[in-house]
Amino acid sequence: MRSIGVSQAIAFLIAATILEVSGDAVIRIALHTHADLTAMRISTFALGAVLVFGYGTFLNLAPLEFRDVVGLYVATLFIVWQVINFAFFRTLPNLPTLAGGGLIVVGGAIVSFWKP
Repeated sequence: MRSIGVSQAIAFLIAATILEVSGDAVIRIALHTHADLTAMRISTFALGAVLVFGYGTFLNLAPLEFRDVVGLYVATLFIVWQVINFAFFRTLPNLPTLAGGGLIVVGGAIVSFWKP
């Protein structure tokens, strides 16, 4: 794979993970913040749905074989999830999350870059 392909794939994966995790966070906010079926709650759910739809689109536009996307995507997802979790909910990961996340990132790199 050429370096431009890797850079392009990483850009698509980062965009996809930001959209997915932001969409999940927005849906969580809609579920737990707005008690009634108000216009604000419906709008918040709709925004979450649009973000999650964007995730699926960007993930599938990544210029990689689907089997190769999975490892790198999962690793990227873990990292972006922690950043978005802090940005939306002001929660830092604890030590078990960081240790397990390190394994996720290493595993994702093995799946994506180890070529037998």
